[in-house]
Amino acid sequence: MNREQAISAIKEHFDSGDFFDILAERITIPSTSQEPDKRPALYQYLQDNIGPYLENMGYSVTLHENPDPAGGPFLIGERHEGDTLPTVLTYGHGDTVRGLEGEWQDNRSPWKMEKAGERWYGRGTADNKGQHSINIAALAKVLETRGRLGFNSRILIEMSEESGSAGLREFCRAQKSALSADVLIGSDGPRLSPSVPTLFMGTRGAINFELSINLREGGHHSGNWGGLLSNAGIRLAAAISTIVDKKGKILVDALKPVEIPPSVREVLQSCVVDGGENAPEIDPDWGEPGLSPTEQLFGWNTFEVLAMQAGNPQKVVNAVPPRATAWCQIRFTVDRDPDTFLPAIREHLDMHGFDDVAVGQEKGGFMMQATRLLPDHPWVKWASASVEKTMGSTPMIVPNLGGSLPNDVFMETLDMPTIWVPHSYSACSQHAPNEHVLEPIIREGLQIMTGLFWDLGSGDTPKALCL
Repeated sequence: MNREQAISAIKEHFDSGDFFDILAERITIPSTSQEPDKRPALYQYLQDNIGPYLENMGYSVTLHENPDPAGGPFLIGERHEGDTLPTVLTYGHGDTVRGLEGEWQDNRSPWKMEKAGERWYGRGTADNKGQHSINIAALAKVLETRGRLGFNSRILIEMSEESGSAGLREFCRAQKSALSADVLIGSDGPRLSPSVPTLFMGTRGAINFELSINLREGGHHSGNWGGLLSNAGIRLAAAISTIVDKKGKILVDALKPVEIPPSVREVLQSCVVDGGENAPEIDPDWGEPGLSPTEQLFGWNTFEVLAMQAGNPQKVVNAVPPRATAWCQIRFTVDRDPDTFLPAIREHLDMHGFDDVAVGQEKGGFMMQATRLLPDHPWVKWASASVEKTMGSTPMIVPNLGGSLPNDVFMETLDMPTIWVPHSYSACSQHAPNEHVLEPIIREGLQIMTGLFWDLGSGDTPKALCL
């Protein structure tokens, strides 16, 4: 048996409809971590589906409670084939966002996978059940074809990613020996272009916070007091305009990256951002001047206003609003410490006469660290060569994704390089009604992962990578 036979077998697995049926069964489990009444489904997904499937592949499986009471359970699967072989950790999350029942087109249920043309609709098809199902299917086909993997495999499935990966860092710290590996190979997020395979090795970080102003008790009639009382909405908008200009350029140096490393800039030159059908058109003059879209998205920081409120938008009255709030976010690369951002904003606002604007983050507010693996790292070169061997073309290589994942847990807490191979695309409607995956990407993803796992066990992995 050889590599080509394994890839042929995984294509048949897709073409026969077997993979569709496996994923469809997983989609029926309403395992959203964002609705407390669905908590039993978080356990059901691991106990009734993923766990038995891995055990049939010869894995030992253990289920673990989350150290954070708000988080869902974890599953660790392990197949150990030799002390001298490389060990690979594969990660996925079986929880989803809310189903948003009743909001899907054509009265679709989020918990029933439906095919329409080349699209498979269902909650979790793209994020993340479909993606880790591809990887598990590829492992199974390598086992079936070769009779063994040729490496040690560890699989971690969490059930709280869509709730901020509650407890993940603490769990991985406690289970470090059980999860240690030479490399993480996982799948999440989108390809840059639906037609071109993508590798990314890290993510931008993200920090959410609020800017708010509270000028007085109660609103006052805009006819009697307008022009005499400061307007909270206007003050807050003016404060924000000193942080980021009308075209999205960040005006506070402490919120910008120091630089884009030359090796990062070089690989980004060959990358193209293409969300596919129905994707929004890129605004060419938005953001930092002089940067390409890929440099802007993957090599730079952004300041976003996610929502704003002054007065009562649901019932507007003719009164000068006394309070206003903006919910903001900074996406950032690895060369800035996020702990410095809010103090820098505070200092900046004070310098510009906005000492009445409060800067804050709720306790436990959303924050993910940035991670990056440079494109000349040996694991990156190895993975790129494997994908090219399978697909006949070079994948797009992105040192870090524009979005955020708990990748710092793997790179820092577990101390391993990370390679991500996404099997979705950016217009897949994840987190929204009508989430879907594309058949061509799924079929290619199955082949790519089968090739990667075959190569991991074929003895072609340089010894230096496994020391």
